[in-house]
Amino acid sequence: MAKSGAKNAGPVKSAKRILVSQPRPESDKSPYFDLEKKYQVELVFQPFIRLEGIPARDFRKQKIDISQFTAVVFTSRNAIDHFFRTCEEMKVVIGQDTKYFCITEAVALYLQKFILYRKRKVFYGADGTNKSMFDVVNKHKENEQFLYVCSENQQDNEIVNWLKGNKCAYQLAFMYRTISNDIKEVVKGCEFDVICFFTPSGVKSLFDNFPEFKQNGTVIGAFGNNTSKAVEDAGLTLGIKAPMPQRPSMVAALDYFLGIGVEAKK
Repeated sequence: MAKSGAKNAGPVKSAKRILVSQPRPESDKSPYFDLEKKYQVELVFQPFIRLEGIPARDFRKQKIDISQFTAVVFTSRNAIDHFFRTCEEMKVVIGQDTKYFCITEAVALYLQKFILYRKRKVFYGADGTNKSMFDVVNKHKENEQFLYVCSENQQDNEIVNWLKGNKCAYQLAFMYRTISNDIKEVVKGCEFDVICFFTPSGVKSLFDNFPEFKQNGTVIGAFGNNTSKAVEDAGLTLGIKAPMPQRPSMVAALDYFLGIGVEAKK
């Protein structure tokens, strides 16, 4: 099993086919396609999971009064979508003074789809890590009631433990659930040099589809600490890790890894 201190780039190899466990980008200007051209590799996009919203009638069983919370924690755009969907279904009006704490600036900016961004109090971490978001939350935690919007079967334990350990008043709000997709047709029989994961549920989906999966030299990439831990807990060796200093995204991490491979061949 890989150690938690695994280097960002594992054994350097000549990567030709890379499986990205997310939907194909809608824009042709995605940096992923720049990677394809730069390194002459093939990227295959296949979402390993799908999200299913928890209907308002089922959410009510959690006995949460959304209007009583003064701050909301978001770690993804999906969480934002389902939060406002649930509020609309339940006819909940969000207070003008509600604060929003987001894992990244990109997630924070997504709030513009639902709120008048400049008139609200929106905060986000500096580098996309939980720690940077905690630093921001820590400055505002007094007298706040936090609602952490997350998946029914995928919570970030580091966030939960931090909120608890720092004596924050908080509540988990399960507004959606994560379900494994059937990926057998795409993955079976196809040789991939790299597989990139973005959530612990993505790792679970791989083994739901292929219980006997063996790594056999495939380089595994993971985005986020929880995903990295899920990879290691599954007995896989982690070769590409993001975010890291100077490599804040999976694209940047792949660029670094592929660049090492190119240099090694010279």
